[in-house]
Amino acid sequence: MSDPFQFVNVPRRDPEKSFSLSRIHNWNEIYSHYTRETAEAQAGRCIACGNPYCEWKCPVHNYIPNWLKLISEGNLLRAAELSHRTNSLPEICGRICPHDRLCEGACTLNDGFGAITIGAIEKYITDEALSLGWRPDLSHVERTGKRVGLVGAGPASLACADVLTRHGITADLYDRYAEVGGLLTWGIPPFKLDKEIVKRRRKLLEEQGARFHLNTEIGSDLPFERLLEAYDAVFLGMGTYTYMKGGFAGEGAEEVYEALPYLISNINRVMRWEGHPEEYIDMKGRRVVVLGGGDTAMDCVRTAVRQQASRVTCCYRRDEENMPGSRREVFNAREEGVRFFWNRQPIEIVGDGIVKGVKVIQTELSEPDNRGRQTPRPVPGSEEIIPADSVIFAFGFRPSPSSWFDEFGIEIDEGGHVIAGQVETPGRFDYQTTNPRVFAGGDMVRGSDLVVTAVWEGHLAAQGIIKYLEAGSS
Repeated sequence: MSDPFQFVNVPRRDPEKSFSLSRIHNWNEIYSHYTRETAEAQAGRCIACGNPYCEWKCPVHNYIPNWLKLISEGNLLRAAELSHRTNSLPEICGRICPHDRLCEGACTLNDGFGAITIGAIEKYITDEALSLGWRPDLSHVERTGKRVGLVGAGPASLACADVLTRHGITADLYDRYAEVGGLLTWGIPPFKLDKEIVKRRRKLLEEQGARFHLNTEIGSDLPFERLLEAYDAVFLGMGTYTYMKGGFAGEGAEEVYEALPYLISNINRVMRWEGHPEEYIDMKGRRVVVLGGGDTAMDCVRTAVRQQASRVTCCYRRDEENMPGSRREVFNAREEGVRFFWNRQPIEIVGDGIVKGVKVIQTELSEPDNRGRQTPRPVPGSEEIIPADSVIFAFGFRPSPSSWFDEFGIEIDEGGHVIAGQVETPGRFDYQTTNPRVFAGGDMVRGSDLVVTAVWEGHLAAQGIIKYLEAGSS
């Protein structure tokens, strides 16, 4: 029998992490893999509480206690099958999800005993199962003859294609980039997500019957009308790529960059995908200030450290407790030498067309509103200048609606988000847009959010498409 007090007798143990002074000189993932013994011991700490808060807090509602039990019993392959029922990218979410704000943050043992290492075990399950030759069981799948075209090959589309192919529907994914994954490939640095992991997932989906058409931008390289002619339904999973500005003086100065182009330029250099050397944005020897407090900001500061910036500073207008990013990422960044200026709101980029510094003003937080959110308020007379040679904006991303949406009756709201979602209206289907043959999900519907929420919406949209096709709609 298992030890009912294992959560006490076995302490929480995270995977080994490479030493900060050595890891900042390479682009490798910083966390090691569990051994079988460690994974089983850590999974065995789960107390199987009657109301699994971890499962409810997880956006895809993973069967967490169930696959933890399977791992504790040494049943890896069944755990892999169960993990894939709810999540099409478990090995990726296990690496990059902010578990401290989601499943692990809701774990019953998080209050004193140490939460179950859910993310690390989730990663272990798929990595280990695939290394042993496991593949999703599709022996029961019968081909329907139906075909769906998917625009974009990011998390929402990959998840949607996974569900569709498991139901015998052909899924063709079109993407403007040369590799699949969207921001998984182009926005998240390799030290958080090895790009071979994304390539491996692509191969799995191809084995399931998905087909990828890369370097193809819908609307220019291929008219959207061609997709409507060729497929029974179309899914839009094009993400959000328009960066948010601060609206203050100096934003147009030299050495002021947007987060995404900066991260993409670095990934192109690291992966040797670079078209021209001048595309590379190099922070070597520079004093870098990153503005923002989310995980994209953490990706930027930790990338600048590895580019050998002389000093890297992160400024965020709220305090550490109220930052939107993962606390683990902040901890890792601190280990790597990043300075944090909390309660600092930028008001100007200082310099005559060339960055000399960032003028900030201290803030204090208001009382929580009805959503529990506190508003930062400037403290008069508290301005200061943080010296800088380069500034990176990491305020987040807004939707980037395509010019052809109007032509095909795809409506957006005032913020540019495609109108789609869960519905209860007869004759309508989940994540169907105002064009009945077109569905959408992920960031372009919800707004810039987590990978795991995009996966969830990709699943829901796929279910909506399946019901639509079964209904014989046209």
